Amino acid sequence: MSEDRLKTMRELVDSLNEAADSYYNGRGEIMSDYEWDAMFDRLKRMEEETGTVLEDSPTINVSADQIAGTKEEHEFAALSLAKTKKPEDLVKWADGRKIWISWKLDGLTLVVTYDNGRLSKVVTRGDGHIGTNITHLASSIHGIPKSIKETGHLVIRGEAVISYEDFERFRIESGEDYANPRNLASGSLTLKDTEEVRRRNIHWIPFTLVHTDREIVSWGERMDYLESLGFATVDHEAITEPDVKQINEMIEKFTKRVTDGENPYPVDGLVIVYDDTEYASGGSVTGHHATRAGYAFKWQDEAVESELEYIEWSCAASAITPVAVFKPVEIEGTTVRRASLCNISECERLAIGSKGTVLSVIKANKIIPKVIHVSHTEGTFEIPSHCPVCGSPTRIRISENSGTKTLRCTNESCPARQLRKYTRFVSKPGCDIDGISEQTLSRFINEGWIHNCGDIYRLVNHIDEIAELDGFGEKSAANIQASIEKSRKVDDTKLVYALNIPLVGQDVAKRLLGAYPLDELVAKSVAAEDPELFSVIDGIGPEKSNAFVTWFKDDENLRNYMDLLNEIEVVRSVKTAEGNRCAGLTFVVTGDVHHYANRNALKAYIESQGGKVTGSVSKSTSFLINNDLESTSSKNTKAKSLGIEIISEDEFIRRYGGQS
Repeated sequence: MSEDRLKTMRELVDSLNEAADSYYNGRGEIMSDYEWDAMFDRLKRMEEETGTVLEDSPTINVSADQIAGTKEEHEFAALSLAKTKKPEDLVKWADGRKIWISWKLDGLTLVVTYDNGRLSKVVTRGDGHIGTNITHLASSIHGIPKSIKETGHLVIRGEAVISYEDFERFRIESGEDYANPRNLASGSLTLKDTEEVRRRNIHWIPFTLVHTDREIVSWGERMDYLESLGFATVDHEAITEPDVKQINEMIEKFTKRVTDGENPYPVDGLVIVYDDTEYASGGSVTGHHATRAGYAFKWQDEAVESELEYIEWSCAASAITPVAVFKPVEIEGTTVRRASLCNISECERLAIGSKGTVLSVIKANKIIPKVIHVSHTEGTFEIPSHCPVCGSPTRIRISENSGTKTLRCTNESCPARQLRKYTRFVSKPGCDIDGISEQTLSRFINEGWIHNCGDIYRLVNHIDEIAELDGFGEKSAANIQASIEKSRKVDDTKLVYALNIPLVGQDVAKRLLGAYPLDELVAKSVAAEDPELFSVIDGIGPEKSNAFVTWFKDDENLRNYMDLLNEIEVVRSVKTAEGNRCAGLTFVVTGDVHHYANRNALKAYIESQGGKVTGSVSKSTSFLINNDLESTSSKNTKAKSLGIEIISEDEFIRRYGGQS
């Protein structure tokens, strides 16, 4: 083999390993999936042609997470799957046997183990043989219960993922420099702060039952068993006699769910597995692939070339994001003319220029338009010196984590930096304006239409302009108008919550409005000499009273509130209890609930029966409701020390009625 070919292979291996290391360990994305796949395929071809494979080649090694912590060897090796972009390869692999097809979730694989019904450990995949024990984070990840109704030894493999919606919410609210949901999920599991991890809203979705003491040899029945234990498993469908027609139809069915936006989580393909788990376990291991463990299918991305028209700078929270606007092109059956460029570092990596720059665009994972390559750079890439929303000076921030450069607005009062406030205002617990998401709010702020909450209702004056925006149209504009008009009649509790007053959540709002009508609360606050005047109300106290009064004594807040009243009708809440089964009792609810939709639903029932629900255990607590009676949590421990009875949800329903 020539030195030039060996040198090329060495460069490919180094580039791929560097990109994989960054991708799998929560740092900045330095190469798109499209570029990685193309480079990987090129390396694979060269290895086959030359018969040479470098020892650190990604074709024979698993990309490992480098999460710090106690290392632990897997009981069952978590090997990777062979991948293809050809449906006929899946047919050949299936060999006429019954198979199951499911999502290839794009997150971080976690192996979760239970012994005698109790969670014993959670370990990252690592290199497939040794991972990092992150059991301490289990309570911060949705979908990993502390206990299950199973007496034996259970080992489950699943994917820790963050939905696109939660990723965008976190990115906008925090201004953090994560490239995609998978990058955020990986970075989140390196944290020690469990509350911060919980804020990221990570969901763990089981995709296979690796081991059970029960004799279940069907993969489908194993997934059914997991669901009977309360796990929300990955979506999966069976193909009894797989042939080219059936597999293509199933691929098309799953693909349509992606393109139609029905799947909330990021996926980068599909996976097929044999239903016969005994047959599947009898395969050999080639490199780092178990030959019968499964086969991954990745979509063939359609790259289309276009010409840049201009760079649009979109401000959300404190970050100002570059968006490429190019001549319209057809990709995957839809017209595309915009793609986020993420940050300054990505623009520099791609060598983005100005109008006339020739670029290639794909729809990453069939959903998100993404610029993957620049074949010709025209002019220079210019970074704005002033915020496009408020006109204040900008600055470039370099992340300590990844070295990523992002553009920031320096004005703390910039309307775009109030995005989190407006998001709470339109949310379901707030004024419930359906159809206006964070991304939509951000767009309208950048158009200069929103400077205070009243402006959200005055968006009806911009309906024709909204209909002309990319991605909206007349139907979307009409739906937004209908939602705004429907929300003009607002429950007073929802309104107080929507105002985003510090320390005033739904519970505080209910307590304040249970004591005084809203107009009286506002009048008393404006005239108050003592900001703690509401502290005598049960559950309020000096700090919350001070926050509420101080907010209304602020001239700008009061002015915006009075302006808002011109746009809405406030409806007084009805505060009468429906019954008295919980009268005189104070409850604290913690942990997961099984009969009620969530803890808020249980809380609502208790209050409807004349009871109280507080957030912390104290001497005045009558009962702590926790389905995990033997938990060593701080609330259980405190309840026991105070002699307060801990009851399960079942016991509560037996004594006090409610949902059964």
